[in-house]
Amino acid sequence: MDEDQGPSQIVPQAAPRQRSIGDRLHGIKKTLLTRDGLLGDYDYAFLFRPNIPFLRKRRKASPFFGLNDRLPVFLALLLGFQHALAMLAGIITPPLILSGAAGVNFELELQQYLVSTALIVSGILSMIQITRFHIWGTPYYIGTGLISVVGVSFTVIPVAQGAFTQMYANGFCPVASDGTRLPCPDAYGALLGTAAVAALIEFVIAFIPPKIILKIFPPLVTGPTVMLIGINLIESGFKDWLGGSGPCSDATHTAFFDKCPNIAAPHALPWGSAEYLGLGFSVFVTIILCERFGSPIMKSTSVIIGLLTGIIIGAATGYFDRSGIDQAPVASFIWIHTFKLQVYGPLVLPLIAVFIICACEAIGDITASCDVSRLEVDGAVYETRIQGGVLADGLNGVLAALATITPMTTFAQNNGVIALTRCANRTAGYCCCFFLIIMGVFAKFAAALVAIPSAVLGGMTTFLFCSVAVSGIAIICRGTPFTRRNRFILTAGLALGYGATLVPTYFDKIFTYDGDNRSLRGFLDAIELVLETGFAVTALITIILNLTLPEEIEETDEKVVTTAPENSDSPVALKHAGSPDHHSMESVKMA
Repeated sequence: MDEDQGPSQIVPQAAPRQRSIGDRLHGIKKTLLTRDGLLGDYDYAFLFRPNIPFLRKRRKASPFFGLNDRLPVFLALLLGFQHALAMLAGIITPPLILSGAAGVNFELELQQYLVSTALIVSGILSMIQITRFHIWGTPYYIGTGLISVVGVSFTVIPVAQGAFTQMYANGFCPVASDGTRLPCPDAYGALLGTAAVAALIEFVIAFIPPKIILKIFPPLVTGPTVMLIGINLIESGFKDWLGGSGPCSDATHTAFFDKCPNIAAPHALPWGSAEYLGLGFSVFVTIILCERFGSPIMKSTSVIIGLLTGIIIGAATGYFDRSGIDQAPVASFIWIHTFKLQVYGPLVLPLIAVFIICACEAIGDITASCDVSRLEVDGAVYETRIQGGVLADGLNGVLAALATITPMTTFAQNNGVIALTRCANRTAGYCCCFFLIIMGVFAKFAAALVAIPSAVLGGMTTFLFCSVAVSGIAIICRGTPFTRRNRFILTAGLALGYGATLVPTYFDKIFTYDGDNRSLRGFLDAIELVLETGFAVTALITIILNLTLPEEIEETDEKVVTTAPENSDSPVALKHAGSPDHHSMESVKMA
């Protein structure tokens, strides 16, 4: 069966003609030794031409490269590198946060390892999505067959941070006499082990028809959930912008953290200093300038260009500590360091919620990828891409945990690159995977990323996290009509979600049990962790209300119904009396 045929569309094909060795050598020679094979007729100047005001623009439509079209070698490498740069900031940010002072406070060596491993694992697991494997003897697939790249999910960060705080509070992780969090590899291992188990929920979701999934998780649920994830993350990004999100930003800290990141760091300053604000602002302003004046390739990599600008300024003004780069090994790979895997009971329910959200995001991202790749967004083939993509998402979650990295999910950034470059070719996707793996293998590159000053990283992550929140708003606006019922559901869900996000300790004093029953203690901790995670509360409330509150006929609908013909089966009457939550798949595209 051809991979682009649906499960019920079996088309008999003639046996493929076996190519001789001479034909293969001729094809390789044509690809590598001719101008057409190396460069093609692509308008490369278009990618690099800046948007300078008052300069006359010569616009020439570039050719569109479909899924399996032949792609010139240089263009495949160039666009693959562009895809990798567009993903880079999103891949490195979660491990930097979770392994730093705001997470499990790992030593420099482990932070470098996790950044390297995140890049390598992203490259390897993206190949699964791009390749699309057919499960023999069934109508099911693993992967989408599109440029559906995967990266470390931001969704897990607030859940993991809440769990780590709980682990330090209940004695699971060690704390110094002055209150400083000591490194806790067991906490990270517990996160990985629990994630590997919770990821199995996506295996179940993958075989549920997409229409049923969207009925349970419409934009009315996923939109505010994604928005609150971004809002929750902005706090840590903004603290980093002003010097650091670790102990130096706390009101009560020891003398060692009177300056950020600590008094022993080069060019250390008190948290909130004007210098830190300006350093982060150099990143923020550069991102804006790239969007206004940059060429297409600069626009799709504006976050990385802003980060590089901040790094250069930080290095020139003495904020960089290169000792970690000097001590880092030349190369790294998966399993250089390992962690004790275990299931931490209180994390199970929150991580199940995380993977359900990842599945919903994957459906939206795959739909958007099909659209920009000029492929169908309905029908049997499209549904197999959804099924294969969600199944690969769950499989990637398990494999990522076994490869010492937190959950992976399908990324949306690359859809913009596809639309901008008019290239949906999988060869470019494979080149992207190649560059990600190379970046990860060379450990000096990861060490340089870990050495980035907090203010520079904060200027970048604040922008990045806010884009997550804006994506949630876009989901709500695109897929949710603002009827009275839907406004009520959003208000009820966001009331508790915002409260839990802004006051995350509000539930700390509710359960007073302090006995020796570890099972009961773990169960109560799980409830506490869910209710103190804003996006989980919002998702729970909006799902319940959306499934239980009846539809209402709006005032505008009443006028149409009363003026419609008496025949209740009239197309006009049916059109306006239908449920406002029954949207097409097009309405759930993720930004």
